[in-house]
Amino acid sequence: MLYWLAEQLGFPGLLNLIRYQSFRSATGATVATALFIGLLIGPRFIGWLRVRQGKGQPIRADGPQTHLAKRGTPTMGGLMILTSMVLAVVIWMNVFNPYVWACLFVTLGFGAIGFLDDYDKVRKASTAGVSGRTRLLLEFAIAGIAAWIIMGQNGPHLYLPFTSRMYLDLGYFYPVFAAFTIVAFGNAVNLTDGLDGLATMPVIIASVAFMVIVYLVGNFKFAEYLGIAHVPGAGELAIFCGAVVGAGLAFLWFNAPPAAVFMGDTGSLALGGALGTIAVVAHHEIVLGIIGGLFVVEAMSVIIQVFFYKRTGKRVFRMAPIHHHFEQLGWSEPTVVIRFWIIAFVLALAGLSTLKLR
Repeated sequence: MLYWLAEQLGFPGLLNLIRYQSFRSATGATVATALFIGLLIGPRFIGWLRVRQGKGQPIRADGPQTHLAKRGTPTMGGLMILTSMVLAVVIWMNVFNPYVWACLFVTLGFGAIGFLDDYDKVRKASTAGVSGRTRLLLEFAIAGIAAWIIMGQNGPHLYLPFTSRMYLDLGYFYPVFAAFTIVAFGNAVNLTDGLDGLATMPVIIASVAFMVIVYLVGNFKFAEYLGIAHVPGAGELAIFCGAVVGAGLAFLWFNAPPAAVFMGDTGSLALGGALGTIAVVAHHEIVLGIIGGLFVVEAMSVIIQVFFYKRTGKRVFRMAPIHHHFEQLGWSEPTVVIRFWIIAFVLALAGLSTLKLR
């Protein structure tokens, strides 16, 4: 909005700063905007959720017994994240950039699916929610549309890390691969969101890492120097990443133990889908698996648990996702959360190192 207004005025005076992505993202304009909006609307928003939901989010009966004390905590806090994030993006984005619109489409679409799931859980006072098949069909439909739009802009190429602009041309299979990446990462973040603050900070860390990546990918000189794919216009997603960081920090203020509100599927699905879409735009889908390695491990722990239990009747982990396994081993919730944050930070550094190790 501000970019379009400044452009119409010819970027006069201080408004010329808005022309630069570095001002709108790296200097913190978008981060500060999303953070301010989130902190501003947070208390009233949480109060409204508490009144509307009554008993709050249903707690798993088969989960750790310490979680039973969280009964009554409202869910759908992802609505607060999406509100502050989308407003910040709209204020600072270049409205003519198709990549930002693709990311907003996935974020809001996945957020709507998560909202329906959260609403169903609260209404029925059950942890079941919308059926998995229905959710996946809707997610693939949304991700497929976004993937097709992105492919039309920057091609069906899967770039390989640790190489200098080496890629596989996936042709018409690329939208399928891209959609799978978006859906898989959305659900991986969703599975990670099981403890207070556990998913929020790793999402923030991954967003900071991708803020750097999309800025470099969108700049021809940096991309040429580093030997990575150059995607004109991708740098604008640094503003989007900044909005995720600001909105995430605002939510973490209220989600810090003991949480006043839960993110719910509304937030976790949306944030995971957003990160997946950003990685697809930047042609860093494989690197996403490194930077977001914590989310990958969480998802794989569930897949492994279900696979072995159905075939042998035995469990590999005491409980899945894996953060519950460590709780069952005797780790306190804050211990699990902080140690997982450290792992997420280390993995983000490892992912960023692929920019130079070629």
